[in-house]
Amino acid sequence: MKRSAALPIMLICLGCVWLLKSTALLPNTTTLLALLLFAAGVLLLALDGFNKSTLVSSPLLAYAGGAIYAIDQLGLRTSHFVALGMVLAGVLMLIARSDRVPERREPPRRLPREPD
Repeated sequence: MKRSAALPIMLICLGCVWLLKSTALLPNTTTLLALLLFAAGVLLLALDGFNKSTLVSSPLLAYAGGAIYAIDQLGLRTSHFVALGMVLAGVLMLIARSDRVPERREPPRRLPREPD
């Protein structure tokens, strides 16, 4: 019987993170969060395609990542980014109501195979 590979993989990942953190190659937590949010927005748009849902959520995720980075690294005020984010969300929601923006497609259903 084969054993699970979860423990060795977890040890390798934790060791890599610890090594990167101890050598100061791993960015601080706020920068890492900003990068992950931005990447999530880009990946969501790339994987799900352009539709009413991703028109709103993808740019907002990317904006949140950029705002967190700017607040942390540049020392800008949070209230400005929250207000601008609200305006951006409202504009994106209005654009998503347009008939020109496609609806989200449902994944194709797999029907059970018929016996031969």
